[in-house]
Amino acid sequence: MDDVRLDAVMDAAMDSVRRPWIVGVSGASGTPYAASVLRALLEAGEDVDLVVSRASRLTLLDETGHPFRDAHWREDLRRWLARGADGTPDAYDVKIADADLGAAPGATADVGAGGGTVRYWPAGDLAAGPSSGSYPAKGMLVVPASTACVAGIALGLSKDLLQRTASVTLKERRPLVVAVRETPLNGPTLRHLVTLDEAGAVVLPASPAFYAGATHIQELVDFVAGRALDAVGVPHRLYRRWKGELGTGQGQS
Repeated sequence: MDDVRLDAVMDAAMDSVRRPWIVGVSGASGTPYAASVLRALLEAGEDVDLVVSRASRLTLLDETGHPFRDAHWREDLRRWLARGADGTPDAYDVKIADADLGAAPGATADVGAGGGTVRYWPAGDLAAGPSSGSYPAKGMLVVPASTACVAGIALGLSKDLLQRTASVTLKERRPLVVAVRETPLNGPTLRHLVTLDEAGAVVLPASPAFYAGATHIQELVDFVAGRALDAVGVPHRLYRRWKGELGTGQGQS
């Protein structure tokens, strides 16, 4: 095979490599933020690798009334993503691929109509793909990020797959968004956030804005999710952008 044909084959192989955004969900309150980010990524046709921490399973159960289980992650994910921020079940039409793709951790499933796929990795699996810098990924969003998670990432503790993947993302100089969800913030957490900023992460407090004219809790949630996606350059239509015209938040021209 000549060099030109070999280069073409190699280019085609590289183009076919799945390069997901990794979404880490920590134990902070704010699971609707993660659901909005996940839906928007998949609707944009982006592939996603999902890591749900042990603490976040308790938060999910508390905030939604539903568990998130390794053996039933596809079913539980569909129910979670279909739920509105106000608790309305099946507020979104979310379809999970047929079971013949396999439901085991590390399996891939098609979700939604945008063409994106999702792969789930248990937080305790430190040998999972995203634990290595050689694993192809575009970057990572930690939504929401608890103060314990922020500290673990800033200190490089790698106590679970979420923290390890965030550390890998930083060392590989890939985009990392940390959507911290806590108030008030104490000195140690503020110092950890400065450390993350200096390491190249985007520190994005989960702070909804009101200039976009939100009238529903879902719109406030989507604003934060949209800003997280803005930080990594993923297109979306989650909120109305500021255009320099006063009064638009009240529907005025």
